[in-house]
Amino acid sequence: MIEKLTEIIREHKGGEEVVLTEDTVIIADLGLNSLDLINLVTDIEDEFDVEIPDRAIKMFKTVGDVIRFIESEEDDD
Repeated sequence: MIEKLTEIIREHKGGEEVVLTEDTVIIADLGLNSLDLINLVTDIEDEFDVEIPDRAIKMFKTVGDVIRFIESEEDDD
């Protein structure tokens, strides 16, 4: 999953090489702003076929938070 997230984030950063771990802080470490985050969430929803409510987005601090959310949604199916 982290590989796919890396691809998605790389696209948002204009092809710039990114290295992600579960501890990567989305805003600070990746240099994304709030608009970038919304666009990123939309792409994640499309890629993983999940719906991410606004309340969940506000809780995303690290890449690990995103992964745990996606995994919990996949488990619910």
